[in-house]
Amino acid sequence: MNRPEEIGYADELLADGTVHRRYENGLEEWRRRASGRPHVVDWHDNRGGSGTDELLGDRVIKRSLGDGTVTYARDIGYGRTLWGRGERLLVNRSSFGGRMGVVLAGLGVASLAVTAAQLPPLSLSPEQEEELRQQQAQAQQSGGGGDGGGSSDAGSDGSGDGNDWDSDWDGDGDAWNDDDFG
Repeated sequence: MNRPEEIGYADELLADGTVHRRYENGLEEWRRRASGRPHVVDWHDNRGGSGTDELLGDRVIKRSLGDGTVTYARDIGYGRTLWGRGERLLVNRSSFGGRMGVVLAGLGVASLAVTAAQLPPLSLSPEQEEELRQQQAQAQQSGGGGDGGGSSDAGSDGSGDGNDWDSDWDGDGDAWNDDDFG
């Protein structure tokens, strides 16, 4: 598999509860939780783009653009999110796990390599998306967090074992962390 383009980003929590995300390639996004939809983030960027990111389950993220285009990503742990067919890897530079992932990758830790098994789906039917949502809901009800195996820090403050990747989405409903939907 080819090495994906790595783009780092850092999040800043603003006073109004929104997040300003700055990417190393100059893109900036302003992100806000969607009202009444606990696993959806509305966003717009400095290049005229807008849309939503939805956590479906099994670490799959659905990005719907304002023009109706849909693409998928997968949270692969250590603050890393793989988009499309693996051509772009977003790395959260503001989270503990993201910084740790960069250090470990720099040391050549093979377990941080991107593999074909980690690729997000190219497309999903509405039925497949709903199945992932249901799996996510069941995992949360059973206290499992729905991480689909392995570990990740997305949604974690770095203090746990890494398996609570979406725990901040289950709390008071308004909690934001530094890794919401890479």
